[in-house]
Amino acid sequence: VQLQASGGGLVQTGGSLQLSCAGSGCSFETYLMAWFRQALGKEREFVAAITYSGSSTYYADSVKGCFTISRDNAKNTVYLQMNSLKPEDTAVYYCVVERHVREGSYNLMHEYDYWGQGTLVTVSS
Repeated sequence: VQLQASGGGLVQTGGSLQLSCAGSGCSFETYLMAWFRQALGKEREFVAAITYSGSSTYYADSVKGCFTISRDNAKNTVYLQMNSLKPEDTAVYYCVVERHVREGSYNLMHEYDYWGQGTLVTVSS
């Protein structure tokens, strides 16, 4: 399983970015897909997750209403649309996939075995 994240960059406060993460090595139709992020000097934290069919999504409170996670199983790709960005959203964003995640544990890093390399998002004030 390989994950390639892209779409990061520099944006001003209030701007938008869309991250993409393309997977290869297998079909991700039966995998839960998610995003985590890590700011400099801080612990890695959960951002959003989406179930296999895309019927359910989960968000960290800090991004709810501003970020939207979606997926295209035909392309083995997960997206993160980020709107109304703030300087505190500056971080390296990682996509993750996992076939089996315990109910209610979507936000826990140790539930995920497959991690992408990360893409840097910088929000200037």
